[in-house]
Amino acid sequence: MRRSVAIAALSAGVAVGIARRLMDRAAGRTPAGEEPERWLAVTVDRPPQEVSDRLPGLLGGLRGPLEVRIDGILGGRGTELAIRPGGPAGAEGRAGRDSRAELWRALRDAKARLEADRPPRPDPPSADSVSGDAAERTARRDEGT
Repeated sequence: MRRSVAIAALSAGVAVGIARRLMDRAAGRTPAGEEPERWLAVTVDRPPQEVSDRLPGLLGGLRGPLEVRIDGILGGRGTELAIRPGGPAGAEGRAGRDSRAELWRALRDAKARLEADRPPRPDPPSADSVSGDAAERTARRDEGT
């Protein structure tokens, strides 16, 4: 009996901890020890020089200062392109910045345009979506297939 009570208490404590962490992340707070402005990175199948030449036009629509890192991958197998918000991390520094989701979207768009010279295709609709068939037909029509 004591063991089942201890397990139940432990489970409840873990559940509360997970719920707090999820709520903190949703509110934009990070736990102590985590870097609040982590790098977002993609691998691009293009040489570093081509990426650096075309990048200003691809990320030009983003607000606020950005840190950009362009590193060649060992063996000439492409380029790692990474971005994160730059400047001060205080409240004044966050004003006018893009959200991490917008930065991620811009990074994926830049990768697609560098590799295929077109924006990325949207994720396919879920199976229970009523408009899924219409969206798929439209996407195929736009591609010419």
